[in-house]
Amino acid sequence: MSDGAAIQSHVIRVAAALIVDSAGRLLLVRKRGTSVFMQPGGKYEPGESGAQTLARELHEELGLTLSPAALEPLGTFTAPAANEAGMLVEAEVFRAAISESTGAPVAGAEIDELRWVHPHEFGDLAIAPLVTERMLDLLR
Repeated sequence: MSDGAAIQSHVIRVAAALIVDSAGRLLLVRKRGTSVFMQPGGKYEPGESGAQTLARELHEELGLTLSPAALEPLGTFTAPAANEAGMLVEAEVFRAAISESTGAPVAGAEIDELRWVHPHEFGDLAIAPLVTERMLDLLR
């Protein structure tokens, strides 16, 4: 295995949402069997774009109905994976605006809990490095 292949095998590719309410709180989720809160989103299915993946995941996990075209691309960011030691997560991140037409987020599928959390309220809450190291700059 080449060094490039070894590095690729330690990377989890996902599409993730940056959802912020009018009070500046981020929507974070905690998956079943974990203790770390992270951005909503998930892994790609074959042939999906990042926006298609995220729209599907937001519907499956939170019951939100968003068109892939409604998602604003913010870039691709890398950070240590929250729940898998020694792995990196590479997230294609999109800003997602939710409203009455998208529905209100409700925990479903593998999501055990969702929380609206202001960055000043992170405190002792376990938050994924992708959020704390990469997403906070996008809020400014």
